[in-house]
This record gives sequence, C-alpha cells and structure tokens, in this order.
Amino acid sequence: MATTNDLRNGMVIEIDGILYSVVEFQHVKPGKGGAFVRTRIKNLNAGRVIDKTFNAGEKVKVVRIDQVNMQYLYRSGDTYHFMNTETYEQIEISSSMVEDISPLMKENTVVTVQMREGQPLDIELPIFVNLEVVETDPGVKGDTVSGGTKPAKLETGKVIQVPLFVEQGATVRVDTRTGDYVSRV
Repeated sequence: MATTNDLRNGMVIEIDGILYSVVEFQHVKPGKGGAFVRTRIKNLNAGRVIDKTFNAGEKVKVVRIDQVNMQYLYRSGDTYHFMNTETYEQIEISSSMVEDISPLMKENTVVTVQMREGQPLDIELPIFVNLEVVETDPGVKGDTVSGGTKPAKLETGKVIQVPLFVEQGATVRVDTRTGDYVSRV
C-alpha cells in the first residue's frame, strides 16, 4: 500500500478491483482546507480516462506491472500478433486494446506492452514514429502568412496535416501522443 503522495505518471493502482494507470496527477494545497491530489487515470480494462480526486495521504493499492518490449508482427482478423523481443514468444491481442494506436503502428514496430500475470493490459507506442506519405496533394504557393498545411495519407492509412512542402513518398516523423506532424525525416 502506498499513499496518494507517492503517485507517479505510469503507476498502476487498483480501485474497487479495477486497474487504473495514472496519466496525470497534481498535488493541490488550497488556502483553506486540506490538501488533495487531482488525477487523470485510465481504466486498463475499458480504456476510458476519468478524473478522480483523492485526499492527501489517502491509501491506494499499487499493482506491480511488467513492461515487456514486443514487436508488432501482423494483423489477422480481429487480433494483432506480437512477439517478445527477448524470448521470441508470440501472443495475440484483441483489436479493442489496439484500436487507439493502430493508425500509427506499422509492422515491425517495437512497442511496450504492460503485462500482469502473463495477461496484456495496455500497449504504448514509442513517442515518435517515422511513416511514409503515400498520398497528398502537391503544395501550391499562395498567400499563407504563417505557413499552410494540407492533408496527407500515411502508409498506415491515417490522415494528418503536414506543411505544404511535404511531397508524396517523403517520410515524416509523427508524435504518437497527439498524432501530429513533427518533422520531415
């Protein structure tokens, strides 16, 4: 058992038998009244993010989670196949767990899978991924003061906004936290 003062991003806690991952936390000490901890936590079963406030010093149950590096191999119907990069053991993960990150995940991408007792709980992509632009309109110089953007379809099927100078066939770096263009590679 730990207290809410020990909370950190990425920590997994159990509340009423449900596992949550701490997305954000903030210790608040108002002028009047007692201190409290405002958190955003992600339900690892349902994938929803909720806001929850704890009193400072409140006890929470911390759950030990294993972080395993796995390589995404391929998709077959409703399942995604991953391979442990150390033991070469393969596992299948349902599409419901992967649907949020799948538009930025291509084959052979190494991801971090959070596991508890051999069961996958959550999947994290690297912060940046490099993807090829497969379809975009040619850039047209116009009266753009601060630089314009245009839609571009990536090799995974996701459409993002890129600067006008990015052409078809170029490789771009994408931030997986926001899904936004970062730079040309």
